[in-house]
Amino acid sequence: MKQIESIKESGGWLNRYQHQSDACGCLMTFSVYLPPGAETGRVPAVYWLSGLTCTDDNVRTKAGAQRYASELGIALIMPDTSPRGENIADAPDRYDLGKGAGFYINATQTPWAPHYRMYDYITRELPALIESELPLIPGCKSITGHSMGGHGALVCALREAGAYRSVSAFSPICNPTVCAWGKGCFGAYLGEDPDTWKIYDATELIRADAETIPLFIDQGTSDEFLADQLYPQNLQAVCQERNFPLTLRMHEGYDHSYHFIATFIGEHLAYHAKALSG
Repeated sequence: MKQIESIKESGGWLNRYQHQSDACGCLMTFSVYLPPGAETGRVPAVYWLSGLTCTDDNVRTKAGAQRYASELGIALIMPDTSPRGENIADAPDRYDLGKGAGFYINATQTPWAPHYRMYDYITRELPALIESELPLIPGCKSITGHSMGGHGALVCALREAGAYRSVSAFSPICNPTVCAWGKGCFGAYLGEDPDTWKIYDATELIRADAETIPLFIDQGTSDEFLADQLYPQNLQAVCQERNFPLTLRMHEGYDHSYHFIATFIGEHLAYHAKALSG
C-alpha cells in the first residue's frame, strides 16, 4: 500500500493510499483519517461507504467528519465505491451501473464478475490491509454510509455477525430488490433470478432472521429519491414484524445531499464512538 497524499487536519492527518486489490483485480484508492490520538496509541475505526457516482473524495471534503473524529479519537476509513481502470467493465452512458456504482456486492455475471467484488473488498481485504499496514488501527470497527453506501453498511453489518460494533446510515437504499437502482444493478451483476439478490438487501436479510444489531438511520423528508428508490418504510415494517431494533429519524426539509450528512454526521460518529469504547 502506497501513500499518495497527506494533509494535516483537525490535529490529525488525512492520508490517501493506493494498493493493488486482489478482490477487485485493479488498483484501488482509499483515504484514512488518523486522529491525534493515533500518534501515541491505538484507535478504533469507522468505515464510511459512499453512494452512487462517488469516490473516497466526496465524504472527506464535504461531510466535515474529520473534526468530530479528531475530538472522539476515532479513525475514518473511506474507500472507493467501485473498481477503476481502463480495463474495468463499465456502462459509460449510465451513472447507476458500472464505475461508481459497485453496490457493495460480489458480481457473478459477465463482464462484471472479475472486478466488481466490492463486498469482499470492504468486509475482508481492506480491513486486513488496514490492520496489517496501520497497526494503530486494530480490528475494533463500526460502519456507516450514505445512499448506496448506506445500503452497503447495513448489508455488511447484517451479514458479518460480530464484525462491527455498530452500524448507521444516511438515506440508505433499504430494499434494493424492489427499486429501479437495485433492480438495474442486481440484474446486471447477479443475473435475472431475484432470489439471488436477497443476500444484498437489508430488508430481506432481516425478514430471513439476520442476527440482531441495532440500526440507526437518518432520512430527510425532502429527499428526491425517498419515494421511488429508498423505501425506509419497508425496512421499518419488517423490523416491527421481527422485533428488530431500529431507530429511524425522519428530518423535515432535508434532502439527499451532503448538506444533510454534514448536519448530523457528528451524532453518528458519537454513536459509533460510544459503541467502540465498550
